[in-house]
Amino acid sequence: MQRLLSLPPRIARDFTALEPQRAQQWFVGSDPAGANLGSGGGTMHLLREAWKATGGGLSFQGWIRQSRKLIVHAGGESRRLPAYAVMGKALIPMPVVRWSHGQRLDQTLLDLQQDCYGGLFAQAPESGRVMITSGDVLLRHAPRLPRFPEVDVLAMGLWVKPEQASHHGVFFCPRRNPHELTFFLQKPSAARIRELSVDNLFLVDVGVWILSEKALAALERKCGDPLRQYELYADFGLGLGARPVQQDPEVNSLTCAVIPLPGGEFYHFGTSRALIESVAALHNVVLDQTQWGLATESTHPDVHLQNCRFAPPRSPAHSTLWVENATVPGTWTLTRDHLITGAPDNDWTLELPPGICLDFVPVGGDRWCLRFYGIDDPFRGDVWLGQPAAQWFARRGLSPLGGDLQKAPLFPVLPLREWRSDLIQWLLTGTDSRCASVWEKAERLSAQQLMDRADVAALIAQRRRNREESLLPLAKNYRRSVFYKLDLEATAELYAGSQAELPPEFGPDEPIDTMKRVQDAMFRAAVLRHRQQPGWDAQELKAFAMLQDAIVREAELAPARPERRVVDDQIIWGRSPLRLDLAGGWTDTPPYCLQFGGRVVNVAVDLNGQPPIQVFARLSDRHELAIRSIDMGVEERVRTYEELSSFTQIGSGFTIAKAALALAGFLPRFSASQSPSLETQLREFGGGIEISLLSAVPKGSGLGTSSILAATVLGTLSELCGLGWNHQDLFRRTLALEQLLTTGGGWQDQVGGVLNGLKFIETEPGLSQLPTVRWLPAAPLCGDRTLLYYTGVTRVAAGILRQIVRKMFLNERETLGILSEIGAHARQSADALQKNERDAVGDALRKSWELNQRLDAGTNPPAIRAIFDSVRDYVSGAKLLGAGGGGFMLMVAKDAEAARRIREKLTERTPVAKARFVDLRVSEAGFQVTRS
Repeated sequence: MQRLLSLPPRIARDFTALEPQRAQQWFVGSDPAGANLGSGGGTMHLLREAWKATGGGLSFQGWIRQSRKLIVHAGGESRRLPAYAVMGKALIPMPVVRWSHGQRLDQTLLDLQQDCYGGLFAQAPESGRVMITSGDVLLRHAPRLPRFPEVDVLAMGLWVKPEQASHHGVFFCPRRNPHELTFFLQKPSAARIRELSVDNLFLVDVGVWILSEKALAALERKCGDPLRQYELYADFGLGLGARPVQQDPEVNSLTCAVIPLPGGEFYHFGTSRALIESVAALHNVVLDQTQWGLATESTHPDVHLQNCRFAPPRSPAHSTLWVENATVPGTWTLTRDHLITGAPDNDWTLELPPGICLDFVPVGGDRWCLRFYGIDDPFRGDVWLGQPAAQWFARRGLSPLGGDLQKAPLFPVLPLREWRSDLIQWLLTGTDSRCASVWEKAERLSAQQLMDRADVAALIAQRRRNREESLLPLAKNYRRSVFYKLDLEATAELYAGSQAELPPEFGPDEPIDTMKRVQDAMFRAAVLRHRQQPGWDAQELKAFAMLQDAIVREAELAPARPERRVVDDQIIWGRSPLRLDLAGGWTDTPPYCLQFGGRVVNVAVDLNGQPPIQVFARLSDRHELAIRSIDMGVEERVRTYEELSSFTQIGSGFTIAKAALALAGFLPRFSASQSPSLETQLREFGGGIEISLLSAVPKGSGLGTSSILAATVLGTLSELCGLGWNHQDLFRRTLALEQLLTTGGGWQDQVGGVLNGLKFIETEPGLSQLPTVRWLPAAPLCGDRTLLYYTGVTRVAAGILRQIVRKMFLNERETLGILSEIGAHARQSADALQKNERDAVGDALRKSWELNQRLDAGTNPPAIRAIFDSVRDYVSGAKLLGAGGGGFMLMVAKDAEAARRIREKLTERTPVAKARFVDLRVSEAGFQVTRS
């Protein structure tokens, strides 16, 4: 998907230099100077400019077909929100919402918009080529979206009251089918909406339209060549629907539909007041205080301080207040309805009347322009500072300036040293007549001129300095701030680039929850890493160790007391299937599942007719622990606690068995009965233990082998030693075991292998990850369309796991967003499987594979990609299992003939010598343990 952004000319011209990171993601343009193309003409102009710059010799049509285009319109004069007219409304700096995770201190409205818009576009059929959106709107909706129909024009709508709808476009739909568009009106009155609603449903247009190639071609013809003014909504939109209000055969012929966004919320940022109200509303979306992670007021006030130094004491009189990129000393008196932006360092003494806003704009050198205005000023007509403009001039004995206020030279420009308290106060209240001559003699700029004269680089630099100065206070005030909920990777980068010292470390007795301690250690490591200072990796290992200790402590709450429960010649036989993950993988991994809970759909399967994981345990007359691997042909004997506790070395074939024996109570740390030595404990137990392991599956298979082996060993030892562990005990102790081995890992493998069948597994946030399970009908997996293929390519998951877990620790924004999508997809897949929807398995696999690749680009290396490409035409869905990069691939063919063709292609041209198809059977038993 290619992203296109329209901005005001000044910022668009220098966007690459001013916003280098965002410039890598967005093509930026603006309407031609002096031209009024309208929303339709502006759309075509932006598309044509992007095509010329990035088309690479393709025709315009070929370029449109090459990739989808997301357009965000954020140009225009911004008359009703002057403070951000220069930057464009999409680049409004947005405060971090208190209930959020992974937001950034330097985020803009555009950053929040692209997540929503990208998700909606991904849901649309491939025929939708161009999404057109508004840069002054933010949408929220429920995670699950309906299927989007394949039409020429697809628009998003919300159910609202007539009064709210009357300020926007409105879709009218049949009462029996709210997805079908009857006609569209642009800004009808509330009374007219009520009148039409007798026979129609109505939805407000949220400014998101998706056009097919045919619809785009129609729009292009309407806009002409050269381009002329044409409105997307007031012209093109009126011709849409089954009974359009405007007759235009070409537009009338386009198919169209409306999607009512489930759980939809609509936030408008088009005016000064709406900016403050919408941000306050966002803060108050979640009123459940347990989700905030900080101490604050139950309802967020409409007072927003961001990238600023604000010294006045907080007062109940302060309301509807926005201070951004500004210094407000304690000598200022504020009340309500203020926007204060851009104010440089100052010692002025000011008293702002209610409703007055100040916008300080650097215009080069040490010269600053002061734009002063009323919070509801439209900069049209004759209203200025909330009153007729003539009153301002009359009170100061000045001759009024006529014409359009947007173009009137109202705002004086002076060197910073010449801006005095009395002059600014005179501009606001007219109390000192001596200042009139200063205003008359000064260079003055209009709002229109400021669009071009503003020193945007100076504004951005000042904002960055103010933000950096806030870092240490924000960190120190973590109890009442959002610090540890931020994208800590991005925050660490900001911190590293500043001169700020790291805040003091938490003391051992401070009442801090475990996750904050872990995140603090990981944040410190990230700052050191970005500063390229030594010791960052040791600090990072400390964070991993703290999480491991927390999870293991959960298991240590119930120490094990092993007691012999077999006779000398008995053998305990434990065996388990493997798990195939269909959806939700990675959400089960700490620390993500500890913070947000996990959601997974997986299935337990036997391979080639047998459970692939098998463990045999028996007593020995030698007081030692003997561990053997049947498939590897090696063994090891453990005679001391020290030897048993050496299970943290990755690579040994017996680390899992040693850790399982430790958790079963054969290491004092986990034992309810303390013995001076392992030999003594085994004598008291009644003999040594021999364990034989069989893993009939290649290493790096992606089938959860190590975790399921661990659970199987633990279950077998529970039977041998009379521990009485149930399934939940096995799950919890397996999770602890993996933390002991420092390999990390989540809970889905052991739950997927221990429990039979196809199921949806879910946990709640918290250290105690106790899964709840909903079994699903397994019939869709039992037919001949389901194929399991071993690729012969191997990849060890430990390195991948550490990289992704680091991002989880640090609330890395993109990672948390993808993980949220993965969890939502698991729930949707479970519902589709429960309803036995057609191709539910294929859909689950296809979407899961897309999400996994976004999470980890290395999950689809060239060798794997070649396999996918060779069978792409025959599958409805496919994915590598587990972490990806190699191992097993699960495919669902489109039909039986397609399955035959897949087998034929991959058998005749085996990409790797070890590659092969493996028969699978859904396990109806799960983990079993029996004795001879």
